[in-house]
Amino acid sequence: MPYINLQITKGATRDQKKAIVEEFTNTLVKHLGKQPEHIHIVIDEVEEENWGYAGMLTDDFRKTMREKETG
Repeated sequence: MPYINLQITKGATRDQKKAIVEEFTNTLVKHLGKQPEHIHIVIDEVEEENWGYAGMLTDDFRKTMREKETG
C-alpha cells in the first residue's frame, strides 16, 4: 500500500491538487504495478511563513524576489 505525503505551500487550487493525485497515482500504477485503490496520497498545505527556504521564511523570500523583478 503506497502512501505519499506531499507538502506544498498554500495556494494550489482544487483542480491542481486533483491533477497531482491523478498523476502520482498513474505513475505508481505504471512503474510499480500497484492498484489505484491501494494508493493513498495526502497533500499538506503549509503557510509560507511556516516554511523556510534559502535561509529565509518563504513569504519573505518570495517578497524579496518580487522586489528584485520589479526593480
